Formats: sequence, structure tokens, C-alpha cells
Amino acid sequence: MTLTKDESGAGTPDSEDSYTPSERRLERERHKRARSRRATAIAALSTLVTTVVLYLVVVNAPGWSRTKETFFNGEYAREAFPKVLEGLWLNLRLLLICGVAVLVLGMLIAIARTLRGPVFFPLRVLAAAYTDFFRGLPLIINLMIVVLGVPALRLQGVTVDPVLLGGTALTLTYSAYVAEVFRAGIESIHPSQRAAARSLGLTNRQALRHVVLPQAVRRQVPPLLNDMVSLQKDTGLVSIGGAVDAVRAADIIVGRSLNYTPYIVAGLVFVALTIPMTRFTDWVTARMDRRRAQGGTT
Repeated sequence: MTLTKDESGAGTPDSEDSYTPSERRLERERHKRARSRRATAIAALSTLVTTVVLYLVVVNAPGWSRTKETFFNGEYAREAFPKVLEGLWLNLRLLLICGVAVLVLGMLIAIARTLRGPVFFPLRVLAAAYTDFFRGLPLIINLMIVVLGVPALRLQGVTVDPVLLGGTALTLTYSAYVAEVFRAGIESIHPSQRAAARSLGLTNRQALRHVVLPQAVRRQVPPLLNDMVSLQKDTGLVSIGGAVDAVRAADIIVGRSLNYTPYIVAGLVFVALTIPMTRFTDWVTARMDRRRAQGGTT
């Protein structure tokens, strides 16, 4: 390609040698754009038709008027919304504190399960028993045992605050799930990584801390974020002990009015909080998949 100089002296490609797409390529691009527009139009039309059909089925149901008054009452929604938001602050604090505790405890349990050597056998058994027990125990039963059972013991110096007890139950259950996520990440690292670190003079603990764990955690970010999304929703279960969170705030109004609209408000608030976290998890997962495909991360 020959270059010609413009008035500023910079080199520019000669117009006669500049690239010109072939007619076949232009035709393919036009076909792709037309197909994309057609697919978008079909998707929009099918969505509209489905929405209209569902709307007609619901509003024409025999009990729709009663259901609308009981579950979608605007007056009770306006009354419940500020109280639900006030209670949501407790759910957010539980998510933050329990999330940190779950990650720390889950990591310790995962490390205990992956320790090598016969001397660590009892520790591995205890860690395995912990994860098996709390992964098999339903969260609602765990909450009832901790929130209702611990105060019944009347132990000196042990809190009876339903918020603290509920957070403890959440931490016990979710740390078992997160421990398995961390353990899967640790065991997915090839043994040659640890061997290479040992050959460079690192101890087993240093190899685990500086070589194995960083790679394991990076690989397990998407499932960890999914667990945090689930934890955010399950913080509403602490209401069974009397803690006034978003769910309990709605329950108080329902008990007084016998109208279930506050439950719908609380549910929509949780959905609005969960969707951004879910989309962020999807974005992180897609980003890591692209980097793995390009060889940018392991």
C-alpha cells in the first residue's frame, strides 16, 4: 500500500489502494441485519401476545376481583412500603455481617477438609461432619432450633436476641455450602502448582496461601456470588423469632388488616434487591468465561 502525505505531512493510504468490501460481504451484512431485525420483531410480538393472553386470563378469572382487593390493594401498599423499607435495613445488615462470617468460616472449614497427613484426620472428619449435617438440615429447622431453643436453655451470658441468634443460624447453614464451594476450588488446582511452589522453597502453608487459594477463590467467584444472593433472600427468615425485618413488618400489617398486599410489597422489594446482584453475578461469570477462552485466567 502506497502512502501520500496530506498538508500536515502525515502519511495516509492512497485512495486507490484503500480497502473496499466486496459485494458479497456487503450482501451478507445486509442479510444479518435483516435477520436480526426480524428476530427482534418476532420476539417483541410474541412477548406482547403472551402478556395480553396472561392478562386476559387473570382479569377474567372468577375470583379476580377478590384477589385484587386482597393482594393488590393500593391503600395497604402505600401503608406497608415505608415500614417494609425500614425493616429491610435489618436484612441488609444481616447480609453484610453474615456474608463476611460465612466466607471466613467456610474458608476455614474448606482448608480443614483439604489438610494432608494422618495427624489432621480428626480435623478432616469434624469438618466433613459439619458440612454434611448443616447441608442436610433444612434452614428453617436450624433457625427454629437456634432462635427458639437457645433461649429456652437459659444459659448465663448467652444472648437471646433473635437477630443475633437468627444470624448465627444463617451463618452455620451457609458456611457449610460455601465450604464445599471453596473445597471444590482448592481441589481443582492441579497438584503441579503446589509442587512448583514447594520447589521454589515455599512451605505447605505458604504454597496454600500464595499459590493455591488465590486461584481457587478466583475460580469460584460466580458460585460464591450465587450463595450470597440466596443468603440475601433467606435473611427474611429471621422474622420467625420476632425480629422486625422487612417480612415481619409486612406480617404485622397483615395481622392487623387481614389483607395480604404487604406481603406482595415485601416480595417485590426483595426481588428489586436481588435482581442487580443476580445480573452482576451473570456479568462476572460471562467475563471470566471470556477470559478463560482467551487464556487470560485459569
